[in-house]
Amino acid sequence: MKCIVNDDVVLARPLEGPLSAHIAPFAMWAREQGYARRSRHRQVLLAACFSRWLGQQGVSVRRVSAEQSTRYLRSRGRRVQVRPDDPAVLRQFLSFLRHERVIPGEKRAPRRRTPVEHEAQAFETYLRIERGLADATIAYYVPFIRGFLADRFGKGRVTLTRLCAGDVVRFVQRQAARLHVKRAKQLTTALRSFLHYARYRGAIALDLAAAVPTVAHWSMSSIPRAIPADAVRQLLASISRRTAVGRRDFAILLVLARLGLRASEVVRLELDDIDWDAGQVSVRGKGGYRTALPLPADVGEPIAAYLRHGRPLSTCRRVFLRARAPSRGFRGSSAIASVVRAALVRAGVSAPTKGAHQFHHGLATQMLRHGASLTEIGEVLRHRSPETTKIYTKVDLEALRTLALPWPGGGR
Repeated sequence: MKCIVNDDVVLARPLEGPLSAHIAPFAMWAREQGYARRSRHRQVLLAACFSRWLGQQGVSVRRVSAEQSTRYLRSRGRRVQVRPDDPAVLRQFLSFLRHERVIPGEKRAPRRRTPVEHEAQAFETYLRIERGLADATIAYYVPFIRGFLADRFGKGRVTLTRLCAGDVVRFVQRQAARLHVKRAKQLTTALRSFLHYARYRGAIALDLAAAVPTVAHWSMSSIPRAIPADAVRQLLASISRRTAVGRRDFAILLVLARLGLRASEVVRLELDDIDWDAGQVSVRGKGGYRTALPLPADVGEPIAAYLRHGRPLSTCRRVFLRARAPSRGFRGSSAIASVVRAALVRAGVSAPTKGAHQFHHGLATQMLRHGASLTEIGEVLRHRSPETTKIYTKVDLEALRTLALPWPGGGR
């Protein structure tokens, strides 16, 4: 006797076991998450087989756990071949049941944190709650501090009052020697932040932040690697907008190129951030700051096309979603960089880098060449300091040539 679940998935046998009443809601959830019909059938089939086995074993709903799913897969493996993704499907099913409070939450023995981990966790909380730093910034800072504390105190008790300037200097000297200049500067910034925090807490009396060595690096020593306007046009023209992924990628690249958004800002963009009537988009920048930018029609239209004809159905409020199930927003900036990298390779476009930030530089370069002031560029790119914008004075080579003195004796 066949069983049809939600007029969507057909099974050869009726639903049985303690979890049978929750198979249909699970199937509906899988559909809402954007899983293909074939994947949904596998998910529902495995959930139904698991529920039937639980009934045969006399296991009640309140006793269902990850241990039971492991035992079931072991039993199933004696009869049929277990697919590599079967454990993940059952974990997904159990996670759904926990979320719906059908089965109790998974009990985990609390892992005892080391003194270094405890101190690093307290610093992380301070950065997130009191400083309001972005997750990406915290992810840079905390590992450096964990390394510093482990270097000084090992596995023993962390006593910040025992820190001295020599500890700070020696750690920076050892680490900076093996790090790229940019990473070394991040290290010193993180260390100064932690030592300011420790003094703020009263854990140290001396201003040890002043002892952090400065990493040698000439200001404005490099030229921003900006993607040329011709390369942007070639890249956009190469994207097929006949598919959902193409519509999404075209809109993402247009937002990067025309609005100058950073990859992290594209990831965090939500449906409520776009005011279609006013023609504006609210951008969540560094440190939680919001900036309202105009949304030109030629940028808004591709976004609207993606929302209408490409974006998967989802309860997620992010504008841009993953193409594969589950339908949710991108996890981080690296996903946007992957979109850029793949588009460049497919189009055969030669660009300064494979990342997303070259569009940020490219917009500034084009604005400068069309007569925009550094103040205007800084406002569009949402720079908090004028010093950040000054780097773009180096890209206007024609203007710089007018300032160059003639070579003694004439050109050769």
